[in-house]
Amino acid sequence: VVGPEWRDQWDVVIASAGKPAFYTEDNRPFREVDINTGKVKFKQVTKLEKGRVYTAGCLKELTKCINWSHPLFSAKDDPPYDDIYSPLTSPNVMYIGDSLFADLVDAKREFGWTTAAVTPEVGVEIELQRKTEFKIAERAIEMLLNSLRVYQRILGTSLRSKDDLAVMDSMERMVSAWRDEQTRLLGNPFGSVFRARYQPSLFAHSLRRYSDLYMSNVGSLRHYSPQHRFYPESPKLLSHEIRGSNPECCDIDDDIW
Repeated sequence: VVGPEWRDQWDVVIASAGKPAFYTEDNRPFREVDINTGKVKFKQVTKLEKGRVYTAGCLKELTKCINWSHPLFSAKDDPPYDDIYSPLTSPNVMYIGDSLFADLVDAKREFGWTTAAVTPEVGVEIELQRKTEFKIAERAIEMLLNSLRVYQRILGTSLRSKDDLAVMDSMERMVSAWRDEQTRLLGNPFGSVFRARYQPSLFAHSLRRYSDLYMSNVGSLRHYSPQHRFYPESPKLLSHEIRGSNPECCDIDDDIW
């Protein structure tokens, strides 16, 4: 896509860095890779040069070899920190990776970098959600759940009769059937990687926690300016925080009806 001279598009090219050791160790030197033979040259690397390819290394060596200084301080100023990693401990560094746990967790947790996850499953699910069959299933589930909420609101706080419970059980089975239909449409017996049935999966929680952006392909970034500012929706985890919701639980003095 970029062309045979793709290495010229990057200041530094590092292959097989060996994460997570790249983050956690501080005595792994860089080695240069011969671009013609692919063999590693066992000579000391003190500077990373454009157009060459390197392997191994660690963050400590990276700060030495590219002389990455803090952007707010010049050479004559006193450094803001004594820590060797301080130039890289900044949200101004954006790290893009295709493995959430191998690439992004340490980058976010240890260094506070802005992280972007490349998650191909996103593209698959977006395409699926555009299909009529999936929209029908989603709408049916929404209508059934809303009907169950309204039905219980009408019944009030009294005990449910056998007929009431039978109606609710029947509607819940319909919800379950439509959710099975959604799983079938995904073409994966395990369903969505982002959902455990209808709750966010561990992967979804981790994606929210450790990545600032996620996309199906790194090429998605071409649609945005390098200076674009993203304003994501606030993550709503509790029912009472969702705008326009009807909470299932309330204080006795609340007037929600």
